[in-house]
Amino acid sequence: MARVIGVGGIFFKAKDKNALVKWYKEVLGLEMQDWGGAFITPEAMAAHPGAGTVFSPFKADTDYMLPSTKDFMINLAVDDIDGVLARCAEHGVTPIKTMPDDFNGRFAHIMDPEGTKIELWQPRPVSA
Repeated sequence: MARVIGVGGIFFKAKDKNALVKWYKEVLGLEMQDWGGAFITPEAMAAHPGAGTVFSPFKADTDYMLPSTKDFMINLAVDDIDGVLARCAEHGVTPIKTMPDDFNGRFAHIMDPEGTKIELWQPRPVSA
């Protein structure tokens, strides 16, 4: 049966594309390419048991995306949330929320310069 096998990309408009590309590269360490985006291979997540791609609509009245006024947020899986947050701090980016560890792993929320909420997620290791 034909079915979806993964998320092929996240595409969105930016007010200042070059500045945003620079921010994601410097602050979050995404390996941005000359064409203005990042190509993240599935092997990176496969190396972290418990990681995966989540596709989940929220109710229209959710406040989970606040303080962003956008109808979406971006969840980025990370291998070391403390290290990523330290890198963020070096660039003056502080989390708007951190959460205690739970059965899914560790989470923190930051905002990008254009008001998109970024959820950083360090997946909890699970046995294969």
